Amino acid sequence: MEEKQFAGILNGAVPGEPVKKDENTRRGNWGNQIEFVLTSVGYAVGLGNVWRFPYLCYRNGGGAFMLPYFIMLVFCGIPLFFLELSFGQFASLGCLGVWKISPMFKGVGYGMMVVSTYIGIYYNVVICIAFYYFFMSMTNLLPWTYCNNPWNTPDCSGVVGSGAQLNGSLVNVTNSLITEAYEGINRTKRTSPSEEYWKHYVLNISDDIGNFGEVRLPILGCLAVSWCVVFLCLIRGVKSSGKVVYFTATFPYVVLTILFIRGITLDGAINGIKYYLTPQWQKVLDAKVWGDAASQIFYSLGCAWGGLITMASYNKFHNNCFRDSIIISITNCATSVYAGFVIFSILGFMAHHLNVPVSEVADHGPGLAFVAYPEALTLLPISPLWSLLFFFMLILLGLGTQFCLLETLVTAIVDEIGTDWIIRNKTVITLSVAILGFLLGVPLTTQAGIYWLLLMDNYAASFSLVIISCIMCICIMYVYGHRNYFKDVEMMLGFPPPLFFKVCWRFISPVIISFILIFTVIQYKPITYNDYIYPGWSLAIGFAMALSSVICIPVYGLYKISRSPGATFRERLKHACQAHPKWGPALHEHRTGRYAPMASEDTVAGRPLKEKEELKEEQKEGDKEKERKDEISLTIQGSNGSTNTHNNPNPSA
Repeated sequence: MEEKQFAGILNGAVPGEPVKKDENTRRGNWGNQIEFVLTSVGYAVGLGNVWRFPYLCYRNGGGAFMLPYFIMLVFCGIPLFFLELSFGQFASLGCLGVWKISPMFKGVGYGMMVVSTYIGIYYNVVICIAFYYFFMSMTNLLPWTYCNNPWNTPDCSGVVGSGAQLNGSLVNVTNSLITEAYEGINRTKRTSPSEEYWKHYVLNISDDIGNFGEVRLPILGCLAVSWCVVFLCLIRGVKSSGKVVYFTATFPYVVLTILFIRGITLDGAINGIKYYLTPQWQKVLDAKVWGDAASQIFYSLGCAWGGLITMASYNKFHNNCFRDSIIISITNCATSVYAGFVIFSILGFMAHHLNVPVSEVADHGPGLAFVAYPEALTLLPISPLWSLLFFFMLILLGLGTQFCLLETLVTAIVDEIGTDWIIRNKTVITLSVAILGFLLGVPLTTQAGIYWLLLMDNYAASFSLVIISCIMCICIMYVYGHRNYFKDVEMMLGFPPPLFFKVCWRFISPVIISFILIFTVIQYKPITYNDYIYPGWSLAIGFAMALSSVICIPVYGLYKISRSPGATFRERLKHACQAHPKWGPALHEHRTGRYAPMASEDTVAGRPLKEKEELKEEQKEGDKEKERKDEISLTIQGSNGSTNTHNNPNPSA
């Protein structure tokens, strides 16, 4: 009895159990529950927590923004997170396979794949730029400290004076970082050395999105390094990535803490933190603030990307994903708040030295990560050390998300094809997707690459995610049926979803998602980059990218209806919406109650001939799977939960 209780809590990590073995020998499982939690934290906690949330917070009323932010977390973030985790875990399938719940809506899964593809392409380019800055920080003097470089313009004015005034020794340089006055503060237009380094040296940015220019070879090399790292970490699927996240998901918190401690000891840091947190309660009445809060929660948690469903599909069937969803969601939001202290303590220090308001040095997105914050770091003694730590943190935050994006695509492909060969050779699929992602990312390393990166960031994963999430809620709650899904969750967890989550899934969360969509449409403004205004044809491409994921839903729905049996459209529609006979727990031993084979046989007479054959085939596969598990249990097992499957044709990837 005690062993069963521990098994439900620890996802197979039972005290006293000598060997952990996979429950699902065909697909594999996480080594233990900690691996799943850390992977999900790494997935949810990304670059946006550092470069977007602090900016949104100070722009929308400081501490007052926390109120709508946490309300949206409770009523939308955690319920949606729990819904996706339970969805993937129950079926043990990726973002395509789970739509056996209602085959007509499989287009939602394809939409998730399209979104993950877009994000995976440009996200790794951001990581590769962080790699580049990391390598460039391995020097005695950061290259964006002064204005005496070949790429600088006459408008350049640094915060630590001119390098020509120094004798070049490291001692004098580090001393001058604090004592030098800002020379160009009275200029009409100031360009910082970090901004010119970013625009004229790193990017060598062109004047138009259509003017690609040349490929920036250093960035291309870093992109290759980034994709190699991602591939090597996923070479054995969740078996290898589950071990890597012990470092990639935890070390960013070590770096954040180091930077936080260093930041709050600086002059002016308190002013920056006050600017970040001082509540402006009148802004709580502004609908835009609530819209920003809801959008940030939604996008930050990674809902509707397909990653949550994929990661949960490798859980053991009775894992307590309810508790996991609360832990991961709260950790994600707490990280955002914590990162705000790290960012604004340094920016407050910089504003103090420049004798300007914090608002003039605050920024978000790439502007914060590669311009504002690196410039602030030049003011610190031993600035290369802090720069190395900062960019290493960005790399790890990005990789945690990128792992799940790649695994989402690979899992969807492997589950969809489902042959023994492709399961045995999952590494080949992973390598193929990584190579394709690298090739598709090459245009983003050109001189016009930053324009395309921002275009993809603003359009590829914006309102399309909201639509996908809303349709997913409607399908599960109203097409499949909320009572059916509540019973599924109870069968999996041993208890039904709490009443609060039932209400949120059926009513509150869909309403909030709809509000986010309306807010996104109302607040829409054509994208710009600094003073550059995007031409109309590029915006058309942006909308095409956004629609390419959404259009999958009606196109596949119509296709499924046309292929469904029935004399009338209504009969075809009804059949296309019905759950597939194979919907339910993946393993034979978990198919109890209404999923039991006997229960299925009772209702088989009322099903079309095609479904009868599929049902019989499913029962045969279940028997084969049971025999395969019995054979595998006789093989030598390793201490990590991996098995030495010399005779097993289907080793887990």
